[in-house]
Amino acid sequence: MNNVTRVLIVDDDEDDYLLTSDYLRDIPGSQFALEWANSYSSALEKLKNSNPQIAFVDFFLGAKTGLDLIEEVHAIGLSTPMVLLTGRGDRKVDEEATKRGAVDYLVKRDLNAEKLERCIRYALERAATLNTLRESERRYRSLFNQLREMIFLASPSGEFLYVNPNGSELLGYTPEDFTQKRMPELFESTERYAIFSSILDQFGEIEDFEVALLTSQGEKRYCTIYASVQNDGFGVRQIQGIVHDITARKKAERDTLLTEKLAATARLVRTLAHEVRNPLTNINLSADELLTGMEDDTLMMYPQIIKRNSQRINDLISELLNSSRQAEINLADFSIHQILDETLALAMDRVQLKNITLQKDYGEDCFVKVDKEKIKIAILNIIVNAIEAMEPEVGILHVQNHVAGDFCYVTIEDNGSGIPAENLGRLFEPYFTSKNNGIGLGLAATLSIVQSHKARIDVESEVGVGTAFTISFPLAGTEAEDF
Repeated sequence: MNNVTRVLIVDDDEDDYLLTSDYLRDIPGSQFALEWANSYSSALEKLKNSNPQIAFVDFFLGAKTGLDLIEEVHAIGLSTPMVLLTGRGDRKVDEEATKRGAVDYLVKRDLNAEKLERCIRYALERAATLNTLRESERRYRSLFNQLREMIFLASPSGEFLYVNPNGSELLGYTPEDFTQKRMPELFESTERYAIFSSILDQFGEIEDFEVALLTSQGEKRYCTIYASVQNDGFGVRQIQGIVHDITARKKAERDTLLTEKLAATARLVRTLAHEVRNPLTNINLSADELLTGMEDDTLMMYPQIIKRNSQRINDLISELLNSSRQAEINLADFSIHQILDETLALAMDRVQLKNITLQKDYGEDCFVKVDKEKIKIAILNIIVNAIEAMEPEVGILHVQNHVAGDFCYVTIEDNGSGIPAENLGRLFEPYFTSKNNGIGLGLAATLSIVQSHKARIDVESEVGVGTAFTISFPLAGTEAEDF
């Protein structure tokens, strides 16, 4: 304590102030810069402006007490260590002083230079330690808050104790919402949470656990979770976790895989077309020769059958080749509401024939840069599939859109038969179909058109409940057009 220590003495009795000052001056090898406040208000003002290193506060300060001052000082965020002084010892006052944030409690009649020196030394050391801890907490909390990952603390039963701001950004819940939520409620699958919880209980740690979490809007976010079970400073078990959003990566992987499948299928179709058309040409030429030299009318029907079926094969090959080519697109800005209305008009006969209820739930209108006719084909394919999947009279076709960030989202939802989970991954593959009379090119063409517009398509389905397709279009004139 060789440096000058700034001390504030808060006491409405000047004699007591002078007595305490004398004790401080009697401390050997110490220097103090003393300041006196004789009222509650002046003490608060000096604590705010003078920034003393330690304050001695009398219990009685007129209408208010030293306990009130200590509580208010801590409430407004001041970190000055406060020592309560009283005329006589009282255990209840001592306990209350500690509860409200006092670093020590001294009885005036027992004061001497030695007690004050020890009190100041302990108080300043404790204050330095607390300030170091607060600064460390501030730095680490700032670091956690800046991380793109969701950081959380939870009780063993799943109640959230802390979630950093990115958790709100990721899942759409406010900090208050999280206090009312439990981890199992965020998992899309209760079975998946049971596996997560079982591994954590057995090993105390889990890494890269893939899971779908539900946002406040009911949307799915694909994430990986690292979590471990730790004890806090009081021996209470807590779950510490980091959640990393991999939704964009999963979608990109899926889109890449589908694009590769389309490309591979296109190469196969072109090869088959070449190999089939060569012998098909010879078959046609031979049939023409037979027709030219044939005199028996009863036999002419056979070359004609050959010609008709050859033409049918040739038409099928042409259709397959057209479906595998990336068609040229002519882009222009169009209203999404206009596109949806025109597409629904094309499907209205089918809707009416099956007496299906059409629900249009349009949000904010927006403009997207598209080839309108091709996008209408893509959306119409989805609508037709939805209509075919629903039962007459009870079917509900729900078409909606909304804008979020740089994207316009169009969702087409039905309450039809749904798609089995094992078929969802193959839904957009060319020639994959569950229809008896289908060839599996409708959704493949839809995917090709959507991707050519730098848009994205997602599908969710549950057997017996229905299916929802969502297309996300970059808004016209935004950077998202280049994503």
